[in-house]
Amino acid sequence: MNPKRRLQISIDDQVLKIINGDECTQHYSISTATKGMGFAIDSGRTPTGRFRIAEKIGAGMSKGTIFKHRVPTGLWQQGDSAIEDLILSRVLRIEGLDPENANTFERFIYLHGTNHEDKLGQPASHGCIRLSNEDIIEIFNEVELGMDLEILPATQPRGKLLFIDCDSTLSTIEGIDELARARGDVIFAQVVALTHAAMNGEVPIDEVFPRRMEMIRPDRVLCDQIGALYLKTLVPGAAEIIGKVKAAGWLPVILSGGFSALIKPMADHLGIPHVEAVPLYFNEDGSYKGYGEDYPTTRNLGKNEVIREWKQAMLPERVVMIGDGVSDLETKPDVDTFIGFGGIVARSKVKSECDHWLTDINDHSILSMITGETSQQEEG
Repeated sequence: MNPKRRLQISIDDQVLKIINGDECTQHYSISTATKGMGFAIDSGRTPTGRFRIAEKIGAGMSKGTIFKHRVPTGLWQQGDSAIEDLILSRVLRIEGLDPENANTFERFIYLHGTNHEDKLGQPASHGCIRLSNEDIIEIFNEVELGMDLEILPATQPRGKLLFIDCDSTLSTIEGIDELARARGDVIFAQVVALTHAAMNGEVPIDEVFPRRMEMIRPDRVLCDQIGALYLKTLVPGAAEIIGKVKAAGWLPVILSGGFSALIKPMADHLGIPHVEAVPLYFNEDGSYKGYGEDYPTTRNLGKNEVIREWKQAMLPERVVMIGDGVSDLETKPDVDTFIGFGGIVARSKVKSECDHWLTDINDHSILSMITGETSQQEEG
């Protein structure tokens, strides 16, 4: 192995280079993670730092070979459905050499071919490094086990982030209350009271969460029912405004103290690829097993943690939050603009302390609120 020969990836440029000594001998267009840089397991982010090639998988396989769990399972050809994200042609598995990226091997971060070659040159992956199928085969034949790889962290601001609450913002319901409704009038009344107390800032969220969940203990069937209810209770105009902000170059992220399993169908319907919400766990028979007790949005200031993580990962040009509750208002120090939404429930604290107040998601001024082109005085 030539010790001077190495690989280098630039997240800023979305390029992989083969470097021999001080000279770049080849370069390739790539896609790193849509969610930017990061090291946490299941974060969907691309790690940075020093690595080496730990495994080479797929030698001699046909171009377009589909790999699942590093095992060939079929063949993808140009023109086949591109909805699913596939690992194709060759796999180069990497391991981290720095303390912060030491879990890279266990995260299953690869260099691999993709069925989304049209997206190369821009972030599009779930953490891996994607290349065209021709390029990954060429690189596979060029590199050796143990070859050094450096992934340079991004330094250039990229994109604009719109965080938006779900319950009583994108949907007219509070999912936790609807779960409670199915458990009878007494539990419903108790849970609603706790929810309002938390959203009004009267009781810490981390005290409310376990109490509500122990009362409800939702199973998979009930969660599927409430997930369908979210779709039926979309706030009028929500789909249109999401479409407009995406067209204007914003990445929408649902940031909620609700449950990801319930929210995901609505997010898919709206074309929102990222949901930051509390995970739910079920036993094999579908009965309730538990929830993500350590997930940030189960506690006050947890949404701030999530936003800061996104900011560190993506270096966005601008960050905006829209929501109805005090947990949303708490994010104000970590965003450029906080827009309070009172179209379903108007909370006095949120209204008095927000940068802009909105009661109709169809309000023609919402885009200028988000972009920062409208002043508070112009709002009246």
